[in-house]
Amino acid sequence: MPNAFNFSASPFDCLTQEQQRLVRDSVDVAYFPRDAVILNVGDAPADLFVLIKGLVTQLDGDEVVATYGPDDCFDGRGLVAGKTSSRFVATEEVVTYGLARQTVKDLIAANATFGALLFSDLGAKLSAMSDRQTGSELQSLNLSRVDEAFLRPAIVVDAATDIVSVVHIFQEQKSTNVLVRDTSTDPPRIGMFTATALQKAVLRGTPLHELPVGLLANYKLISVAASDQVGDALALMLRNNIHRVVVMDGERIAGVLESLDVFSFLSNHSHLITMQIDNAGSLDELEKAAGQITGMIARQYRSGTRVPLIAQLVRDLNARLFERAWQLIAPAELVANSCLFVMGSEGRGEQLLKTDQDNGLIVRDGYAPPADLAAVCQRFSDALMRFGYPECPGRIMLNNPAWCKTVTEFSQTVRQWLLQPDGDSLMNLAIFMDAHAVSGDARLLDAVRASLMELATDNDAMLARFAAAIDAFGNTTGWWNRLLGDADNRMNLKKEGIFPLVHGVRSLALAHRLPNTGTAERIAALVGARALSAEMGQELTDALHFFMGLKLKAGLAEMDKGLPVSGAVDVPGLSTLDRDLLKDALGVVKRFKGQLRHRFKLNNL
Repeated sequence: MPNAFNFSASPFDCLTQEQQRLVRDSVDVAYFPRDAVILNVGDAPADLFVLIKGLVTQLDGDEVVATYGPDDCFDGRGLVAGKTSSRFVATEEVVTYGLARQTVKDLIAANATFGALLFSDLGAKLSAMSDRQTGSELQSLNLSRVDEAFLRPAIVVDAATDIVSVVHIFQEQKSTNVLVRDTSTDPPRIGMFTATALQKAVLRGTPLHELPVGLLANYKLISVAASDQVGDALALMLRNNIHRVVVMDGERIAGVLESLDVFSFLSNHSHLITMQIDNAGSLDELEKAAGQITGMIARQYRSGTRVPLIAQLVRDLNARLFERAWQLIAPAELVANSCLFVMGSEGRGEQLLKTDQDNGLIVRDGYAPPADLAAVCQRFSDALMRFGYPECPGRIMLNNPAWCKTVTEFSQTVRQWLLQPDGDSLMNLAIFMDAHAVSGDARLLDAVRASLMELATDNDAMLARFAAAIDAFGNTTGWWNRLLGDADNRMNLKKEGIFPLVHGVRSLALAHRLPNTGTAERIAALVGARALSAEMGQELTDALHFFMGLKLKAGLAEMDKGLPVSGAVDVPGLSTLDRDLLKDALGVVKRFKGQLRHRFKLNNL
């Protein structure tokens, strides 16, 4: 009974053939008229309901908690707990399957993924979804352990070995590096000498057969554990501008992981893009490298790479791209006496597909910039447009004098934003809080940020007005219906979920004078400061990464169709699992906003 049961809908799509037969043998059909109470608070559910037709509203008192449509199921948690904690009412005539409680328990016992997707929290559902990746996704090299990749043997020489002998080792072992053991220190230290350092050896003027390799070895080695993921090792290489890492298995050196060996198996070619950026001698060459970033993102996502790692790779690549463009455009003296920074999602490290420019320039006090500074800044903004980053509609760019100032001028400006918190000031303050240095002297940005934090918590009214922006977008009473396609079929994820989450965390970070810029980093710091519970912190992080992944998925789909990236998702086109996860993520945001209203006394505004 009945054969029409939809086993392609979550969580039933993870069942085996035998488990599907159990469902068919145990399910029945029920009918409820409009306004009927299907389950009430305190009821012990006898069945798991799976909607065939109609809508059901879940209520906590008079507040709508969720709305369920065809293929959605409820109340899994109440079924397992033995008692429901909400009221479920038929919003219109309802036809539903009823799956017996004992059958559900048997399925949970036999299939852990089914149980996690049925009644667990957002994090457990995302974990279960990750476990269900396709074979090609699970085989993605990014997700493999480091020791599953090709490791070159660690060739160790004594620090007293001469350079000529080391070159012979390079030729014999077909290697480009050796590890150098220096026993003159206590404890002994390990360094690395690479073929690149041979040029320095020649330029020293000492005969190479008399020059010990220990004098030219780099003892600041960067290592990874054998159990780390290759994708994380890749991100580490990009961040530190290195081409190899030492792989440790406990205290033992397991080998050397070379970037070229990793990237030969990867389709994203992020290292090759990095090399093209670093070696670019013109804006034309940079434009070619920039044009490959979006394709890399698409391949990373479709191969199963985690969204936070993709975002980190994108942040690192964009930072290198912007830095190299600034170096090609600006005089070297200006680069050394200024700090180029990015803001918004780019500054937070949460940008995936290309978006509007948000950047600025802080100039060192006492430094006289070139007379054509405005023209230099304009050339930089024009270059980013060539690379696919359109101008900011609000002109929050360094070609706007309001975002190109000295340290003292910027410090005075941010203090004005705090002391005179009108709408524009608060918007600018929020944007600036996400600033991240990409070129020049980062200490200049730190100095301006320090002046901001000095006054940050001295004005409760300002903090409340700042935090109140969590309600600036979205329709809090209508997004459940949009999940079911009853209103506008497209949902703007930034307005409905990402912005209130990000800005709420940003508001708490300002109140606690936290210098972190990334949302996940801020959440971790807030949990550490006991400003957020560990449970809420994990839920917010899970929700953020889910929103980012869903937004990326929708954006790539639009690009495949030749459409501009809108930032919206086609709700009716979502799978039942994505729709279920979206409900959970939006529910997390709703609970978080309730905490923020209490913390900042927003109901009194």
